[in-house]
Parts: sequence; C-alpha cells; structure tokens
Amino acid sequence: MRTAILSLAVVSLFPVVSVAAPKNIIYMIGDGMGPAYVAGYRYYQHDPVSATVASTVFDDLLTGMASTYPDDDTLVTDSAAGATALATGVKSYNGAISVNRQHIPIGTMMQLAKRLGKANGIVASSQVNHATPASFLAHNSSRRNMDDIADMYLDYRIDGKPVADLIIGGGTRYFVREDRNLVDGFTELGYQYTDDYNQLDNLTRLPAMALLAETALPAALNSAGGGMLAPLTEKALQLLSAADKGFVLMVEGSQIDWCGHDNDIACAMAEMNDFAKAISVAKAYVDANPDTLLVITADHETGGLSLGANGVYEWRTDVIKQVKATGREIARQLQQLQSPQQISQRYTELTGISLDEAQLQLLLTALKDADEKAGRNQILQFISDASQTGWTSGGHTAADVPVMAYGKNAGEFNGFMDNTAIAKKLFQYIQQTK
Repeated sequence: MRTAILSLAVVSLFPVVSVAAPKNIIYMIGDGMGPAYVAGYRYYQHDPVSATVASTVFDDLLTGMASTYPDDDTLVTDSAAGATALATGVKSYNGAISVNRQHIPIGTMMQLAKRLGKANGIVASSQVNHATPASFLAHNSSRRNMDDIADMYLDYRIDGKPVADLIIGGGTRYFVREDRNLVDGFTELGYQYTDDYNQLDNLTRLPAMALLAETALPAALNSAGGGMLAPLTEKALQLLSAADKGFVLMVEGSQIDWCGHDNDIACAMAEMNDFAKAISVAKAYVDANPDTLLVITADHETGGLSLGANGVYEWRTDVIKQVKATGREIARQLQQLQSPQQISQRYTELTGISLDEAQLQLLLTALKDADEKAGRNQILQFISDASQTGWTSGGHTAADVPVMAYGKNAGEFNGFMDNTAIAKKLFQYIQQTK
C-alpha cells in the first residue's frame, strides 16, 4: 500500500513542462544559510589590501529568493519540514520527514528518479539520516526516529532495490547497531562500503555507501583540511556520472545550521567556506557537462544573524579569522585546565582575544556552571562582542533564503519563489527522463 501511495503522489502532483530537461541535477542545500550568511561570507573572504569587496561563488550564481514557511501558522520552519518541501514540493508540519499532516508518505524526487531509471545519491556533513537527507530518502512522522529512518534506507525498495544508489556522510552509530547491522544488509545487496575517508578510492562504482564518522563529520573549523564536503562532492559526481540516464544528487552543508544554533560566527564562516568549495566543485562539473543543472538554496535561516551589533557601525572579520576552533571545542579544552592563568592563556591562543580580569571571572564562573552550555555561550559571547556580530535567536527564523542556479535551465529560478516551487520544477525535469 505504501508503494502505491508514493507512486500516485509523485506522478500526479506536477504536470510535465515543455522545456528540455537537464540530464543531471545537482541540488545543494546550505542548512540554515540565510542572506546574512552569504553576505557575511563575502566580507569574511575579503582581502583588506583590496579596496573592492570581491564577489563569491554564492554571489555569482544568485538568481532569487525563496520563502520557507511550514504547513502551520508559525511561519518558522524546522529542517525536517523545510527539507520535506524541498524534496517533495509539498509543505508539512515541523518534524515531518516527507509525510503530510495525516502521516501519509509524500513521494520524493529521489524515489521518482529511481523509478525512472536515473541514479540518485546524497552527501551530507551530518549523519546521513539527519532531517535534510532523510527527507529525500525516507518517510517518518518524526525526525527524531533516527534508527527507524536508517532502517527505511535499506528496507524501502523500488524494483527490489533501496532508493539511494549513493550515500556519503556520517552516522555509523545508526547503521551498525546492537539490534541490527544495516551495513551488512547494504553490502549483501551489492553496495561497496567504507567507513574510512582515506579509503574513498575503494568506491569504484554504484551502488556505494561511505559512513565516515560515528555521528556527524568533523566541524570544518576543527579540521586540519578545513572540511570534507568538496572532496566528498567530487567523489559523488565521479560515481554518479557513469549513469546512462543521468542522476540527481543532493549535497547538504549540514553544519552551517549547527553553528547558527550555537551563535558561533567563526564556526559558521568555516562551514560556509566548506560549502562554497563544494559548490565550486559542482560548478566545474556543470562547465564540463552542460546538460546539468545546479540549484543551491537553504531550508531556513538560523540564529537571526546580523553583521554589526550593539549600535556600532562595523563588523570585524579580522577578529573572526583569528578563531581557531568552534565554541564547543574551545569549551572542551578549557574544561580540562585547572588554573585561571592557564584558562586565560589558552582562550587567547584559540581566539586571539585577551580577557580582562572581569571577563576572566565571567568565563570561570560559566565554565563551573552545571549547564555545559554556559561556558560555551560565554566563550562565544566574547567573540560576538569583539567582532560586533549580532544574533536574535538560538533557533530558526522566518527570513527568506537565497536561491542560486547555474547550468541548463538556470533561468527558470529567477526572482522570488516558494521553496516548494523549486522542488516542483525539479520534479518536472526528472519526469522528462527518456
């Protein structure tokens, strides 16, 4: 019955359009990436030696804006409802993984691609069964049911095969469990598998899966190489490009959102840089394969980021660039130190910010708080204050998000649209598969 419902939902929602469809679709989602993140990254990348602020890949590909409201009266979406809209073309409630209010599954573009013989895959810097990737491959009444979502990646079949031809990201704890080893199930179906980033070259064909961390991949700011999303995107495109009927690939810059929730501006800019490098990989693929469409957007904005705060007319990227680790990592390291002098010295080493006596006392008090967030919040407040970065929330906002497009039919994404309209256009292209 579930299969019948999904099939009807996919086929009947969107009429076929007359424009020639691209063979390949690359769909990139910057989780939490609101307009201020894009502008902030432009200034963050700016070389102070130059009098002119140069554009970034985000600016160069910008075509429009999109609304993100969910199927209720809150106007503020979560990642699950936002991704459901982007994956299905249908709005739903916050927490929904591609189901409607009645918990009836809504067909996703990856499922449609699978039925029509196109290859499909997902890449994420989060757990691969987190809200955004899950909304492309599974159905569940709650994003929190992560084991059940992982199970569905294997158990839901189209023509006897799991939906995804390629899965790359983190999340071994959900796929290799005491109650069930899903990886064994995938390999028994012929999937190549690795859990080692250095062994990615062992993936030579589809279907394939790479789970490269217990949960999420390392944060870009904490990584020696500055993030993994670009090489993972390149690997995904290499594998998918062999598909005769083309492919649909979703790539999520997952942790932009997590930095926004923490109000961690240095973390956010590092994740934006990781995402920008992945976009450049995708753009180069489009240049070499012009029958490809690249679409980039966000599911929502996170944190209510402002570039400038406290009535001061400046935004200090020089401060941000000195920060060497995320607030979470800084807090972890400071918690291991004993003396106030050690804590003060290490904080300065990791942030470039020298604390006066009053600030040090605030930090010491926060680090002793039973709430582990207290120390992190104080650490990040000092960075926000020094850089004149403002935040209005530790959650999401209803701000519109940018839309970027490049390649075949990119002009169809000009101007303002709702997030569901993006998915509907992509459904139409996928339906034209020959």
